[in-house]
Amino acid sequence: MTLPSTILGYPRIGANRELKRALESFWAAKTTREEFLDATRSLRLANYARLTELGLTEPAAIPDTHTYYDQVLDAAFLAGIIPARFADLDGLDAYFAAARGDASHPANEMTKWFDTNYHYIVPEIDSTTAVAYTDRQVVARYTEAAEAGYTVRPVVVGPVTLLALAKGTEHEPDFDPLTRIDDVAVAYAALLAELQGAGAPWVQFDEPTLATDNLPASRARLTEIAARVYSQLASLESRPQIFLAVPYGDSSASFEALAATGVEAIGVDLDRGSLPEGARAEGVTLAAGVVDGRNIWRTDLREAADKLERARATGARVVASTTTSLQHVPHTLEGEVWDEPLNANLHAWLAFADEKVAEIVTLDRGLREGWDAIDADIAASTAAFEQRASADGVTVASVRERTAALRPEDRRRGDAVLRRSLQRARLDLPLLPTTTIGSFPQRSELRVARAKRRSGELDEAGYREVLKNEIRHVIELQEEIGLDVLVHGEAERNDMVQYFAELLEGFAVTHNGWVQSYGSRCTRPPILWGDVYRTRSLGGEWIEYAQSLTSKPVKGMLTGPVTIIAWSFPRRDIPLGEVADQLALALRDEVADLEAKGITVIQVDEPALRELLPLDETRHEDYLGWSVGAFRLATSGVREDTQIHTHLCYSEFNQIIGAIAALDADVTSVEAARSRMELLESVEGTFTNDIGPGVWDIHSPRVPDTAELTDLISAALRNVAADHLWVNPDCGLKTRAYAETEQSLRNLVDAAQSVRERL
Repeated sequence: MTLPSTILGYPRIGANRELKRALESFWAAKTTREEFLDATRSLRLANYARLTELGLTEPAAIPDTHTYYDQVLDAAFLAGIIPARFADLDGLDAYFAAARGDASHPANEMTKWFDTNYHYIVPEIDSTTAVAYTDRQVVARYTEAAEAGYTVRPVVVGPVTLLALAKGTEHEPDFDPLTRIDDVAVAYAALLAELQGAGAPWVQFDEPTLATDNLPASRARLTEIAARVYSQLASLESRPQIFLAVPYGDSSASFEALAATGVEAIGVDLDRGSLPEGARAEGVTLAAGVVDGRNIWRTDLREAADKLERARATGARVVASTTTSLQHVPHTLEGEVWDEPLNANLHAWLAFADEKVAEIVTLDRGLREGWDAIDADIAASTAAFEQRASADGVTVASVRERTAALRPEDRRRGDAVLRRSLQRARLDLPLLPTTTIGSFPQRSELRVARAKRRSGELDEAGYREVLKNEIRHVIELQEEIGLDVLVHGEAERNDMVQYFAELLEGFAVTHNGWVQSYGSRCTRPPILWGDVYRTRSLGGEWIEYAQSLTSKPVKGMLTGPVTIIAWSFPRRDIPLGEVADQLALALRDEVADLEAKGITVIQVDEPALRELLPLDETRHEDYLGWSVGAFRLATSGVREDTQIHTHLCYSEFNQIIGAIAALDADVTSVEAARSRMELLESVEGTFTNDIGPGVWDIHSPRVPDTAELTDLISAALRNVAADHLWVNPDCGLKTRAYAETEQSLRNLVDAAQSVRERL
């Protein structure tokens, strides 16, 4: 059975976020384990039915990419890579404890999946880990689908990627996970044998680590390991056919080595990568990734057809595929409505997951019947691209004129030492100042008011009073707890990117365009379709109101240009550096307004700075140049005694520590609790401004006690001078409940005071 044209994966959360609701209901003990499993089974079968309806009708065309939480965690459990601290748990209890933690089990670390906004759970392994094939859910799901009438293709994170993304345990922190590759290969061989026994014709192994230079192991080493392991797996007698997919980037350096392993099919990303010149792959099916799985723009079918034809020059049998799993895009455009003419334009310009499946089906028809068979589809695609180029708002003359007039001095601030002296005199903060990152939990009164406002039951004046009450509550709580620098809590914001997208020109937001960020956490990325500019305040009135309630400094909270790009679906018709400067100028105007309102501390968050680092190291310098430049453009128009903060999330910072320093923020807060302050080893000697490594992992429902927080602050002081250290949580608190938030913050303030007294 040959591999048909296909997609590498499909959104797991459900068209109406069914997975999110099932998970959160189960975690809250509102449903039983059996009810949870029934709900997820129904979701899987609904996805298979939908994909069949969309045209993926051939056997193995439908991928099974289901997960309860994360595909990397699934692969770790499949191979028995489970930290010893979960030994007293089993099944789903151990799985969710590794993902989220609980009162007595700290979670595994979580970090970004390549250069996307998806987060994966980092496996932990050492020389004593009992690697073995232990979790049979992949086979069970295949059998479940077969019994329902669907021949699906199981999808599993490949063994090389599983270990390349892993880390050593706390007992062997410097352990090289890749030294266990032979043991993991044995576990995967056992999986293959069981899939063969169950009747699976194909299995897909995803190996995106072969497309990146951003890992401790070199691409050359990973390619050598992959070639050896897949040659071994391909030589097994009892196995399905193997589809080895390399998504997310350029795999040309690995292509010929992989093609020689004996696997039956190879998937490549031909949007961000290419095939090596003169490459040959006779006897292999080449799944050419020509439909972008990460963005929501319609595919240029003429360009895709050209790529597919060029791929045929390898001698391989060519089928059409997506570049990545479609987990990064919303389910469907159906039901999305915008004001005209934007509504007609976006429906002509965009393709969500279901529409991308339809594009694959169309391209498959062209491959099989000849490109003349899809002439009308190609013509419609070309017309949409031509119409978009001249549509109102795509290019705005005043925006282009302003960016063209920028000067180097627009991106520079005064001397950092002088700034620090002036800011300390103005703010008068204690040693080890305490603060939070920005958002606070949103109480039920606020959520009810927001719903009533949408339905028309509550007018704007009434809603504003609710917001003021929420802000007053947050300020009073922080003062009572004893925090030093306060936040207004962001009650007015639905999301740290969408909120600004709704206020800036050049964006559109969706009604049901949800994508998975991690576990049950979903976001609705806005669509950045045109030139960006600011015509009104970006919410400064709420920060001004919060500041009027207290004598302590209240941070003005903004999201930075790089993060707005990363957590949106950005346009692709101009360089991202130009988009970043447009956003930076809009933010610069807002920063100036905040300063004029008397705000002395302004935070411009860039949690996605590392996330967007290109996987190809030859593109790092260009990216870091424009991303740092955009941040500095947004923040360099302030007085020297105005303190600029930034925040960075779940990132491996070593590669970009110089760029973080170059942001020239007065205070940088970073996520560090799960990694036990590991990142601070790269800070020493490089970072001269203040830093606030997170001491409380807010992504876990655990409440850290004062002793634990004291230990983390003390650990931070081994690398950071006391007069440069801030104490704060890892991230914003919106996803946490108030009870755990209050207790954790009290413990944080107590821990900071305890350490202060010892200094």
